[in-house]
Amino acid sequence: MKIVKKELKKLKIKATNYIKRIKKDHLIREFFKNNELFIVYFLVCIANSTILRFFCMHTIENYLSWKAVIADSIIVIFIGSFGYLLKPKNRFTYYFSFCIFFSAICMVNSIYYTFYTSFASISMLSLTQYIGDVGDAVVENVLQLKDMVYVIGPIILLIIHFKLKKKNYYKRIELKNERRKRTIKSLSISGILLVIFIFTLSSIDVSRFLKQWNKEYVVMRFGIYLYQVNDVVTSIQPKINSMFGYDKANKDFQDYFAAKEKEEKNEYTNIFEGKNVIVIHGESMMTNAMGLKFNDQEVTPTLNRLSQEGMFFSNFYSQVSVGTSSDSELTFNTSLMPTKSGTAFVSYSNRSYIGIPTLLKEKGYYTFSMHANNADFWNRRAMHNNLGYNRFYSKKDYEVLKENVIGLGLSDKEFFKQSIEKIEKINQENEKWYGLLIMLSNHTPFSEVEKYGEFPVDIKEKVTKEDGTEEEIIYPYMEGTKLGNYFKSIHYADAALNEFLIGMDEKGLLDNTVFILYGDHDARLPRSDYNRLYNYDKENNTTLDKDNPNYKEYDSYQYELGRKVPFIIWTKDMKGSNLNFENKNVMGMYDVVPTIGNMLGFTNDYSLGHDIYNIKDKNLVIFPNGNWVNNKLYYNSQKASYLPLTEEPISEEEIISNTEYTNKLLDISNNIIVFDLLNKDKTKEIESGEKNK
Repeated sequence: MKIVKKELKKLKIKATNYIKRIKKDHLIREFFKNNELFIVYFLVCIANSTILRFFCMHTIENYLSWKAVIADSIIVIFIGSFGYLLKPKNRFTYYFSFCIFFSAICMVNSIYYTFYTSFASISMLSLTQYIGDVGDAVVENVLQLKDMVYVIGPIILLIIHFKLKKKNYYKRIELKNERRKRTIKSLSISGILLVIFIFTLSSIDVSRFLKQWNKEYVVMRFGIYLYQVNDVVTSIQPKINSMFGYDKANKDFQDYFAAKEKEEKNEYTNIFEGKNVIVIHGESMMTNAMGLKFNDQEVTPTLNRLSQEGMFFSNFYSQVSVGTSSDSELTFNTSLMPTKSGTAFVSYSNRSYIGIPTLLKEKGYYTFSMHANNADFWNRRAMHNNLGYNRFYSKKDYEVLKENVIGLGLSDKEFFKQSIEKIEKINQENEKWYGLLIMLSNHTPFSEVEKYGEFPVDIKEKVTKEDGTEEEIIYPYMEGTKLGNYFKSIHYADAALNEFLIGMDEKGLLDNTVFILYGDHDARLPRSDYNRLYNYDKENNTTLDKDNPNYKEYDSYQYELGRKVPFIIWTKDMKGSNLNFENKNVMGMYDVVPTIGNMLGFTNDYSLGHDIYNIKDKNLVIFPNGNWVNNKLYYNSQKASYLPLTEEPISEEEIISNTEYTNKLLDISNNIIVFDLLNKDKTKEIESGEKNK
């Protein structure tokens, strides 16, 4: 009897557990049944953010980053929670609106990443005024099919909505007393996830999240939605309370430059003092185009000649951020880095800067700039005045006929032709002068190939047939690719440059003139095109397989290092002199001011860079995203990994030290601009106010 009772008790327990499971399953089914709209909204938003990360950052660390999923879930659930407070019939509008909003965030960042290899910032809203001028470039070079995948999510939500509507879903879930409960439950889930997420963060995670400069790292750890929330705060903070934190920023600024060693004189000191100076801002000119040939015809014969006859800095890097050309102008002229949010030319044009034109004006130079584009593009009208140019010749100063337009404006050949006339007049009226000429034709999307002139980028080979006659075989090679079109474009720009030098020489304007050329930034071309360039299989009109012994690796590191731009200093009598050589030491745009300043006899005490002839092989070039390069290695801060460039041993201490220096310099530079630390009148006013308190 006892045994029977015991067995019955076991059965009762099992039955009870079974009923509980049924009830539990029933509750689960009820949850999914009554929250279908919320669940679809949640899944769509999380799927989009995950797809974005997978499309942009191709690393195992990113693919396995569960932190980003949790972070995105916190934001999506938190926003979705308040939908329960609405009547069921209004909830779809709420969830659909935010679904579109989150999808738009993903799409914009996907497009942005393609072009900048970084994630978008709210501060870029101030730059939308320039989109119309480069709209074709955006559509042709940036917008891709993958960017449209984020539209699928809202469509799915819309389809689910109509299906639910047919099933009277919105009437069935009309329970007023449940609204508040479900809101609280959803907020609680969001809060619990937030607590869990916070406990998983390291000090490095928090530091990089607050500083926001390493955007890939932030998105990988915090997700795209939390990144965007933090970006809004980071972007508007300087404009709302730029005075908060001034004391610390000013102290760090003063301490840094007090400790920085002063540039010493060297064998190149004052070698060009008193000479006229022409600077060419080479739009999208890249070093990797130099030396290339197609069918024995050089892509850039003029650049090649100048590099062989003058000082050629072959390991020179642009240090631009979202401001591209304007960032290169800033760094070239002031030796400051781009700002962390927005661009200096647009967001901080009212700050004080020490530009090369200002310093040369103090030495009696007449300074001018020329660019046959709208004067307000990149806010150049204001900034060129701020940098110290006496006169800015813009589009209104040039005759722009339809037949002379390439891409965004007046062709480089016509621009140079008309500019020579203006320079000749300036030369007659001024004892010495400094001028900047900004090229334009070699601007993305490089699609007007019919205007660039004949320059095939195919492979032509002659073969002897059995009957003894010769036949020419043509392999398409780079024809029809964006990189191939770029080569055609830069070949045209190079020819325009040659015509400019000939025209200047004919007018005698090169006799006492230093010619300086820099590439403003890389052309943002697809890596796959470079893979075709270096691994072309002409027999099959494709690229070699990776296991082929002739295959040349062109990974993300090679792509980054391939972004080098030319920097050349040349005079017509330099060839064969002791000034005619190639400098292979790594050098950045912020090193220009101290380097040419030493040659021309001026000094900017607040340069972030160094005279390359003083620092030589010890130089370090930093980038706005926290990456850096020296002669020994290229370090990627997002991946926390590096590519050795020599066989020299690399210590962990060296990497840590250089990374800390990079972070410090980025902070110093950003603070100089945001807090207007070069404005001595403002500094005196603040210090005076503090004394009177």
